[in-house]
Amino acid sequence: MPSTRSIAVNLAKISGKLIAFLFLAETPFSMRRPTSQNGFTLVEIAIVLVIIGLLLGGVLKGQELIVQARVRNIINDMNSISAALYTYQDRYRALPGDERGASISRRWTGETGGDGDGIICGAYNGGGTGGSACNGAMESVLLWRHLRQAGLLTGAAEDGVPKNAGGGLIGIQYGAFGLTGHLVCASNLSAKIATAIDAQLDDGLPQSGTLRAMLQNAPNPAAGAGLPQETGYLDDGGQTYLLCKTL
Repeated sequence: MPSTRSIAVNLAKISGKLIAFLFLAETPFSMRRPTSQNGFTLVEIAIVLVIIGLLLGGVLKGQELIVQARVRNIINDMNSISAALYTYQDRYRALPGDERGASISRRWTGETGGDGDGIICGAYNGGGTGGSACNGAMESVLLWRHLRQAGLLTGAAEDGVPKNAGGGLIGIQYGAFGLTGHLVCASNLSAKIATAIDAQLDDGLPQSGTLRAMLQNAPNPAAGAGLPQETGYLDDGGQTYLLCKTL
């Protein structure tokens, strides 16, 4: 989808060319070559410019509505995942992904479990870097199988780490960005989306509060233990962020 900036620039170029053409059309006959075509009137020019303005305003408003819809979707996903995790814990007296394999295999044939130490080990993105180290199975991946098997989230058990509305991943890991405890993390978020989520759920600053963020240099990066270096969200149209929030 073209960006708001590119659409606005293209419309501005079209407007400029149209105005130049119409200005030429209104040039007195004595100042231009003979032609059989009649020029546009000033009223017609005004109508065209009004239409262009309405189209540009509609495009900008539409882009803003899309951003806000994605923000609401990601916030709802964060809340739903948190609710599902705690519902599972209340129901089975264990954390999804971390629950011991013996209990899991008795409940769901063919499924495996974790080590039962009370921490969901592994990275939010299902990779090997970030979060608490695993001695066995990657519990941050197993938890999605357990939540789906329990009917607390939609999708097939083998679907893996889910995607967020920004095009990245949304997952769980233990500790990141100077925060302790279990976190929900969402990656590949534009600056507009990241800024809006942080402002609605926390203090709007990537370095502080219960929601923190870092500038990405690759898709779905690892969420390290250190405090993010960013003091604000850079909105130049090309930056993406990884957000992690305490559950």
